[in-house]
Amino acid sequence: MGPGSALRAVRDDSQREHTMSVDSKLPDDNVHLIVAQDEEVVIEHHPEDWLAFAIFWSLAFIVFLQFFTRYVLNDSLSWTEEIARYGLMWIVFIGGIMVTRRNTHIAVELLSNVMKPGLARATLLAFVDLIKLGFLGLLAWLSWTITERMGLQRMTVFDLPMSYVYGGVALGCIGMFVRQAINLWRNARIGWSRPDDVTHQIAAD
Repeated sequence: MGPGSALRAVRDDSQREHTMSVDSKLPDDNVHLIVAQDEEVVIEHHPEDWLAFAIFWSLAFIVFLQFFTRYVLNDSLSWTEEIARYGLMWIVFIGGIMVTRRNTHIAVELLSNVMKPGLARATLLAFVDLIKLGFLGLLAWLSWTITERMGLQRMTVFDLPMSYVYGGVALGCIGMFVRQAINLWRNARIGWSRPDDVTHQIAAD
């Protein structure tokens, strides 16, 4: 074997070793770089959920009945428009109880997200919870007062007091106040700090 053949053999061996090292770094075909798992869906059964469910489908039926009688029969029922309007008021405030329970009301959380876990962040979150509780308490008291005063006023179509309509508003406000009080108690028990705070917050500069 001459010098040229030996040089080619060494070059082939080094190229083969380089190829083997590159192949060893490539992921196996059976290894997935991204693994997605479906989370378990938990269906909650709370009183406000069932109430909102019943009102929603009742409202859907009334609106369909209004459309059918007006555009198909050319003889619209006079009570459907008013009851649909009242049902919409009910479902908004009953749905507010659900949103308060889940703590998913629209909020600006930029300041708390950029703060590091600690006393300052916990104090800010506690202050926000107390403000929300006070506001909902005031809202519940005002809605109850208005409901009592509307007992003398009657509905347009039905001879029923308007306090029935505003009673749904009061129920929603009182329910939101109760749910916020429960949220405040739960957050106070853990010191307004969640175990996953570090993974869900933006690192402060």
